[in-house]
Amino acid sequence: MTDIEPDETVDARGAACPGPLMDLIGQIRDAEAGDVVRLLSDTDQSLTDVPEWAEEAGNELLAVEEFDDHNAFYVERS
Repeated sequence: MTDIEPDETVDARGAACPGPLMDLIGQIRDAEAGDVVRLLSDTDQSLTDVPEWAEEAGNELLAVEEFDDHNAFYVERS
C-alpha cells in the first residue's frame, strides 16, 4: 500500500475502456502542476493504457496498486 496522498480521485470502476483513461485525462487537465490524481479502475487495459499515456503526455506515474477487484494509479501532473 502506498502512502501517496492524492489531491483528487477519479473512480472509474465499472467504466469500459477507454473511459477510465479519458476520465483521468479530464481530471489531469484541470489539475495544477504537481497535483496527484488517483485513478481507480477495474479494467485490465488500464494497466497498459495509463502508463503509456502518462509517458507520452509528460506526466509521472508515481505508483500502481493492484487489488483483487481494481487497480489504483497515482499520476502527478507535470
